[in-house]
Amino acid sequence: MSESSEWLIYRGAGEPHEGITRLPPPPPWRDFTGRDTSSHETDGDESADRRLGVHRHRAELHRPGAEELEMINAALYLRRPLLVTGSPGAGKSTLAHSVAAELGLGRVLRWPIVSRTRLVDGLYHYDAIARLQDVQVASHLAAPGTDPTADIGSYIRLGPLGTALLPSPTPRVLLIDELDKSDIDLPNDLLNVLEEGEFAIPELERIADRLPDGEAQVLNHEGAKVTVKGGRVQCRAFPFVVLTSNGERDFPAPLLRRCIHLELGRPDHQRLSTFVRAHLGEEAARAGDDLISQFFERSQRQQIATDQLLNAVYLTGIAAPQSRERLADLLIQRLDRPR
Repeated sequence: MSESSEWLIYRGAGEPHEGITRLPPPPPWRDFTGRDTSSHETDGDESADRRLGVHRHRAELHRPGAEELEMINAALYLRRPLLVTGSPGAGKSTLAHSVAAELGLGRVLRWPIVSRTRLVDGLYHYDAIARLQDVQVASHLAAPGTDPTADIGSYIRLGPLGTALLPSPTPRVLLIDELDKSDIDLPNDLLNVLEEGEFAIPELERIADRLPDGEAQVLNHEGAKVTVKGGRVQCRAFPFVVLTSNGERDFPAPLLRRCIHLELGRPDHQRLSTFVRAHLGEEAARAGDDLISQFFERSQRQQIATDQLLNAVYLTGIAAPQSRERLADLLIQRLDRPR
């Protein structure tokens, strides 16, 4: 095999082989280790590692600009959502993880938005079919007078928004990612919940007087049991809510006036270098400095994302030198090219 193809695992030769044993460890941002998620502490949070970088404490951390700092702190002080807009790869989602890590606010609750997303998807899910099946089975086994509503909380699981609004002494961080991909109604539907900081679970409200002390045990988004009283979830500390948008649509004025708006510009060379150091370490950043410079120049006239740069620096670091530049070009393709 030629030196330039030594890094290939799949060779396309049609002959089975054990090349998979040579596959190196995954890049840090794609390392899914299945670690324990029972703790809400930031230490050991694999999602934070993937977003902020496993070398972030040894890297020269990026210092946000004055406007960025002011808008983040304004949202914290005013208990208002922070609407972050900018091009793909500008660091919109990473901002939420950075705030959570620095302030010790636990794991970020992430709610990714698609065109089919409804408000209730973020609040809670009630598995009525499973409950009906269990009630039917229990009716043949239970003694007369048994209340089938007693365990209704087992069929209710809070979504990321519902979990963020649970009463707690310190705020949780909620990332509502790519809100501009939602249908036309979701931004307006969010208004009341974000303004009032509470919501009702009708399935629990209807039977609250039959529950012990009006309380039900439900699951939160992370799978832990929490108490809901009177069928309503009311926050104590308003969560730090980050709404991200790639600018693909405009939002209604009522939502905009309830948010603090931060526009992130394209990252400069220094920020790109810091980004690479945080994820891959100092040596990889030095070796990939030419790719960082080329990426920065291209980003001024093309739509490309910083995760493409990470992919290129990582893979060219383990691929044969002869294929380095061509491989980087293949990985960093403009996102707005004609399909």
